[in-house]
Amino acid sequence: MGENNGLRQRKTSGKSDVVIISEEGKKLDQKLDQHGSYEFGGPLGVLAIMTGFPVLMYYLWICLWFYDGKLVHPTSIDDIQPFLGRMWAHIREDASPNMYAWKVYSGNIFFQLFLAWIMPGFMQEGLPVPSLGYKTLMYNCNALTSLYATMGTAALLHYTGTFRLTEIIDNYGHLMSVAMIWGFGVSFGMYFVAVATGTQMRMSGNIIYDVFMGASLNPRIGPVDLKMWAEVRIPWVIVFFLAVSGACKQYETLGYVTPNMAFMCLATWFYINACAKGEECIPQTWDMYHEKWGFMVIFWNFAGVPFSYVYSVVYMASHDPSKYNFSTPTYIALYATLCTAYFIWDTAMAQKSHFKMQTQGIYTFRKTFPQLPGNTVKNPTYIQTVHGNRLLTSGWWGWSRKPNYVADWVMSFTWGLVIGTATPIPYFYSVFFITVLVHRCGRDFERCAIKYGKDWERYCEVVPYKFIPYIY
Repeated sequence: MGENNGLRQRKTSGKSDVVIISEEGKKLDQKLDQHGSYEFGGPLGVLAIMTGFPVLMYYLWICLWFYDGKLVHPTSIDDIQPFLGRMWAHIREDASPNMYAWKVYSGNIFFQLFLAWIMPGFMQEGLPVPSLGYKTLMYNCNALTSLYATMGTAALLHYTGTFRLTEIIDNYGHLMSVAMIWGFGVSFGMYFVAVATGTQMRMSGNIIYDVFMGASLNPRIGPVDLKMWAEVRIPWVIVFFLAVSGACKQYETLGYVTPNMAFMCLATWFYINACAKGEECIPQTWDMYHEKWGFMVIFWNFAGVPFSYVYSVVYMASHDPSKYNFSTPTYIALYATLCTAYFIWDTAMAQKSHFKMQTQGIYTFRKTFPQLPGNTVKNPTYIQTVHGNRLLTSGWWGWSRKPNYVADWVMSFTWGLVIGTATPIPYFYSVFFITVLVHRCGRDFERCAIKYGKDWERYCEVVPYKFIPYIY
């Protein structure tokens, strides 16, 4: 897997404001790199997640596609078995992992891997990794060139009739099943590869829990960091093209694209383009620096995100526009909310990442479209910790500890608002997402309290609000 591929020894000379991890900080890092306590309810909890989420995804899709978006259920005790039989019939007939789905989904996986391997990109140094002796990994950030190569290829295939984009939404169930198989297969495969190669870390000793949390931190194939590749190239490419597929289907059946479907095309493009244009910021994140590559991340990237975040597209592609038609002022408010939230999210993420880069002595940042004003804090204020790291207290990060989470959630909520009250199912994304964000926030703050001690308490006094200024 080439664990040492791209390793660099971090230079400690140069500018005086480059962060140096203290000896005390290194001891704390070593403590955090050991398995401590179980999360997510331990082995039983993660087993419930691993079995429950696929079932939930099938159920919500069935309700959208076959029952007009209503949350169907058995009508009586006697109806439980027939109800389960009906559910299984829908899966068997309309979500079987058929050859078409295998070719399309797997073709996209290998095409994205091929692009990640060959396309030109921007070389970005990651944060020093404690488990690698504080060496850094280099990342070839070529998601942007890969994205436009993908869009160009898709357009060519569509207009030549080789592969019609409308087929994606029509085969949603089949593709979802294949995505789930890929998610499970890669999760277990990566666990066994890590154990076989001796690259596992932070292990609990329980195989189900360790498959869920992951065994390896930075698995690579050649120059491709698999964790970052899967985070950017797989879920958001599928999400975007599901929205595009829905728009193509509307155009073919209605002769026009509704403002609602156009909204989802814009919203998903915002997200995928932001991930691609700001890919060099991802190596600075907690996901890359600390989270292992296990089922929790893998399944969600391969199947969960692409097939549970765009239920509004599934609904609109299979229902008459009269069921989700809004007034012009409502559309203006909806689009304005999305754009405002996107601006805050994009610039907040850039501010934190650029600040972290500056602590490594990196002061020249990549320029990609669109570069939004305020993406770098000038003369940033911060708290210097005994650990060695610095905690940003200016820009958006002076208003709350997680401004990016708030903006990200608002965007997710608009993905449900776009169909109004036609069905509650598209709101699953925002409901699930806020649960994840609150839980993740708790995990982050708990680790920060251990890592920074009194410095964290001082930081919380300077930035008292977790999410929304003056509220929470």
